[in-house]
Amino acid sequence: MAQAVQASARGHKAHVSKAKKQEVEVLVQLLTGSDVVGLVSIQGIPASSMLQMRRTLRGEATLKVTKNTLLRLALEEAARNKPGLEQLIGKIDGPTCIITTKMNPFRLYRKLDESKTKAPARGGEKAPEDIWIRKGETPFKPGPVVGELQRSGIPAAIDEGKVVIKSDKLLVKAGDAIPANIAAGLTRLEIFPLTIGLDVKAVYEKGMVYGPDILGIDQKKILQQVGLAARQALNLSVNAAYPTKLTIPHLLGKAHREALALAVEAAIPEPKALDMILAKANAQGMAVARKLKPEALDEDLAKKVQ
Repeated sequence: MAQAVQASARGHKAHVSKAKKQEVEVLVQLLTGSDVVGLVSIQGIPASSMLQMRRTLRGEATLKVTKNTLLRLALEEAARNKPGLEQLIGKIDGPTCIITTKMNPFRLYRKLDESKTKAPARGGEKAPEDIWIRKGETPFKPGPVVGELQRSGIPAAIDEGKVVIKSDKLLVKAGDAIPANIAAGLTRLEIFPLTIGLDVKAVYEKGMVYGPDILGIDQKKILQQVGLAARQALNLSVNAAYPTKLTIPHLLGKAHREALALAVEAAIPEPKALDMILAKANAQGMAVARKLKPEALDEDLAKKVQ
């Protein structure tokens, strides 16, 4: 570890304290002793929300907040025993937290994504998407609230004793800072444009590093695709008469149906085919009878034809 600290500090005369060296050693042990290591952004997450997330993940994952410089040193050192960890170094940007777990990366990503909550804006935050206010009624009664909303740029008015939004309006474009006055109006209307949670930057497992573009799969869509592939594979195996544990019942059923159809077509008086043979003969006989003149039919057959 000392070598890694010295190597990374080479060219810099800044002194690395004993406490920082001990912190790096703790991080190295955490990184090398974990099956799955992830980096998550904690930008803008309040301390209270961070505490709640720790409680939610208790028993399944561990969160460790440290300085980025120490994290880089620890990753360099840990990568000596766990090749591939060094790939995470380039993902460190802004307030970053380590998360370690035994969950596979995809399950971890899904759990963190599902734990995110909506939060009100206070002003100054970047809008994650276009923020619209929609036309319609509000739950407010006429009063000072109309002026408050109008000062927020919201087209509010009184109509038939109710406070209404007169028209749709784009308040903030995606990526722009949310002004404080608009944030106040949105909160008044209980519109929470922000999402608070741990944003995954990258996750390491067995030498591989996965980014959110890979981890953020549509689980429902994937399950549908797997189900379709399974059905198509079963259909192909049955048509090719490829015997497996899953296809044998289908193959036997198909063989039985084809044998029965052959027996009926060839008029082989096999017990299970006899009823079908007689029904076929009766249908063919009736078809012939319908083409004959009425006087050529006996009374009983004439009634059946009619």
